[in-house]
Amino acid sequence: MTNLENLIGGQRRKATAGSRFEKHAPATGNLLAYVPASNTQDVDDAVRAAHTALHHGPWASAGGAARARWLQRLADLVEREADALAVLLADEQGRPAGEMQMMDVPMSVDTLRYFAGWADKLEGRMIPTDGFMGRPTLNYTRRMPVGVAAQIIPWNAPLMIAAWKLAPALAAGCTVVIKPSEDAPLSVARLGELICEAGFPDGVVNIIHGIGAEVGPALVTHPLVNKVSFTGSTEVGRSIACEAAKTFKRVTLELGGKAAQIVFADADIEQIIPSLAIGMFVNQGQTCAAGSRVLVHRSLAQAVEARLADAARSIRVGPPSDPASQMGALINQRHLARVRAHIDGALAEGAVRLAGDEAVPERGWFVRPTILGGVHPGMRIAREEVFGPVGMVIPFDSEDEAVGIANDTLFGLSASLWTQNISTAHRVAERLDVGAVAINCWSPLDARLPWGGTKHSGIGRDLSRAALDSYLEEKVVTAAL
Repeated sequence: MTNLENLIGGQRRKATAGSRFEKHAPATGNLLAYVPASNTQDVDDAVRAAHTALHHGPWASAGGAARARWLQRLADLVEREADALAVLLADEQGRPAGEMQMMDVPMSVDTLRYFAGWADKLEGRMIPTDGFMGRPTLNYTRRMPVGVAAQIIPWNAPLMIAAWKLAPALAAGCTVVIKPSEDAPLSVARLGELICEAGFPDGVVNIIHGIGAEVGPALVTHPLVNKVSFTGSTEVGRSIACEAAKTFKRVTLELGGKAAQIVFADADIEQIIPSLAIGMFVNQGQTCAAGSRVLVHRSLAQAVEARLADAARSIRVGPPSDPASQMGALINQRHLARVRAHIDGALAEGAVRLAGDEAVPERGWFVRPTILGGVHPGMRIAREEVFGPVGMVIPFDSEDEAVGIANDTLFGLSASLWTQNISTAHRVAERLDVGAVAINCWSPLDARLPWGGTKHSGIGRDLSRAALDSYLEEKVVTAAL
């Protein structure tokens, strides 16, 4: 059992009021840590520490090459701690450590290294004009950090998404206040220790733990915060956008999804079933890009239903401590009840459970990977984000119908399509109203590829040069010669 602390101005601190709450392991219910329940005073201290570091001291005077070296040191340390971080993530998320070793930790390292490579390449522009009142001018631009960035991290991939947000902000020269999810605070707290070990100046990165409903609004509304980056629910994202608009804060919002996986008549069923299952069930379906809506040409619908049901039943559900486990627990008991309510609601509307009623471990917050048939696009289960291991098969008869069903949602994060016809693939990809389309695979996450959505899936992009640009302002300088 661990006692976590905030990181403010380079110092580890308890919450000002001394309050704390408990974090329990999803797979066992055991107590993992006591976590500071910070308040508005703690937030103010952290933001002011970040503001001071932005304008004074070694970070304020550091060039891009120095920022790159700090980021590379941090990447080295995360890589050194890869196995321990994977176990820590498994404990706090209830997820098999192998998934973290395969994706979350390596991508965190790669993201840090990618943005370290950008830190000394933030070049401005020379812009010719006709001059000023008959005099020639020298016009150039500089890329300047936006300022203090508040970064609110979700619980479903805490270390990886913290790296997504932290790395471009630091490469740009910003300073940061991170608010980890109360449901997954341990890995981000460990990242804070590695940041200190890497030698970042005090106050450049601050970490504030606490209950989202109190700490989040205090961060978003703080007058010294210049940008907010949030990954989480559409409802919370909407409230952040409204509050940020009052003081014209920049925002990046990566929100919910209801991804479609479209299977055309010429798809090779035997080959694609494992990929369809991964798209639905990775991280217990607790991903915004989960491909829960499997749209299948009617000629293949029954075969796909049967094979997906077999695949779901074959998944071994258990605690991350069991090396044989292929799927772990949901993040907490409230979320378990929410996912079960979605399943029960779908059955009440006429859906048929093809897989998912098998036994689960007695301890922990588990639900079996579930496949539903008999689903039509108007059902609640087909329109709302479940954020759990629940997939459904929806038949279609034509390309137009498939595109119409895929786009008939408030969300627009990602989609996958499966076909051997290259013309169909690129034609449909063009028509899908989403931020990312995967053809004959599921959307890869890579530091070089922008990640974000349209419609209610959010504003802006994480990753890639687009994320870096979101932490920079372009300043124009004109000198009359």
